[in-house]
Amino acid sequence: MNIYNTLIQRFTSRQAVIGIVGLGYVGLPLMLRFQAAGFRVLGIDIDQNKVEKLSSGETYIEHISSEKIRTALQRGFEATTNFSRATEADALILCVPTPLNKNREPDLSYVTGTVEGLAPHLRPGQVLSLESTTYPGTTEEELLPRIEKFGLKVGVDFFLVYSPEREDPGNKDFNPGNIPKVIGGYTSACLEVGTALYSGAIERLVPVSSTGAAEMTKLLENIFRSVNIALVNELKVLCLRMGIDIHEVIRAAATKPFGFMPFYPGPGLGGHCIPIDPFYLTFKAREYDISTRFIELAGEINAAMPYFVVQRVMEALNEQGQALKGAKVLVLGAAYKKNVDDDRESPSYKLMELLSAKGAKVSYNDPHISSLRPGRKYNFGLVCTPLTEANLNQADCVLIATDHDAYDPAFILQHARLIVDPRNLFADISDTFGKVFKA
Repeated sequence: MNIYNTLIQRFTSRQAVIGIVGLGYVGLPLMLRFQAAGFRVLGIDIDQNKVEKLSSGETYIEHISSEKIRTALQRGFEATTNFSRATEADALILCVPTPLNKNREPDLSYVTGTVEGLAPHLRPGQVLSLESTTYPGTTEEELLPRIEKFGLKVGVDFFLVYSPEREDPGNKDFNPGNIPKVIGGYTSACLEVGTALYSGAIERLVPVSSTGAAEMTKLLENIFRSVNIALVNELKVLCLRMGIDIHEVIRAAATKPFGFMPFYPGPGLGGHCIPIDPFYLTFKAREYDISTRFIELAGEINAAMPYFVVQRVMEALNEQGQALKGAKVLVLGAAYKKNVDDDRESPSYKLMELLSAKGAKVSYNDPHISSLRPGRKYNFGLVCTPLTEANLNQADCVLIATDHDAYDPAFILQHARLIVDPRNLFADISDTFGKVFKA
């Protein structure tokens, strides 16, 4: 039996060892899914703290319980920082970050650095799958030569695929097992091996003709969202000027049973996908002398939203006869979306930066985030302020940055003196006593 058939047989029989490289919001749920499907899983991460926590049965992601980690350990899961152990795996799935640099250009250093770290330990009879969002051509242009440099022939004795993650933290309806998974291979043999890998753990696969098509699919999904969110953000500003409630308009339009999909405005974009991924395509498009004007305009509109919200805070305080400088502003929500502890690219941080720059005294509350960890852009050094009657009342302005279900609108309305609400948290309250300013 040749390498190709042997590898497929190992996936089909669930004898294969699955290596997950990068144990964050994408990699950790994927590890649990493959293990639940009956595979032995090896986790690899450069973060020693993560590895130690997992090895002791602790979690660091709120919606993944420590009990699930302990069960995984009992069933054979191991976590390590040792890249040389990659040789034990039949499949290596890369789930590492793909951020933007300070010039808003793709930063592939995590991807290329990980592949270079793994490459000396790769062997014939393995498949490598990249799940990180990136521009079309990355798998072929960046991964392929780094692998073949070590004497492996991709498509013959080693297999290469791209299969973008579709993780949605906090979404209880979908998980890595029931979200349809797009997959593209460098060759037809690569696609068949990759299909064998994922079919053992994922309910539905969506094969496409190439790794480039799979890479573009992921970008289209997020660009679609970015453009439509920008549209409603722009209309929100217009509706505020016209005295029209944009949320009422969206609710009414959403009753149309065809041709309309509701998107909702907010204080800015957050998460690892929508604020970042579109710019991967704008970067690549320049190589072909194409200007992606829709993408760039949407980015401009969405990036302007925190500035608009801070302007609304200033206007709201002015109506109370108070300046923003020196005002106490309590920001509710540091996570980028409701009911999660994920603060990647959260607009809350930009809001806090802008408010602080204008002299406001900023504090925050988030039931899911106990302190603001230092990041690539921000280091506020703040700990969560308890959401008490006194703290709400002492704030000159309460800014709703994230509409967590844990926030009781009636309680906040009763005890806050002034509220700026970009999230429509008080939509179901008929009388807000003039305290709430839309933003």
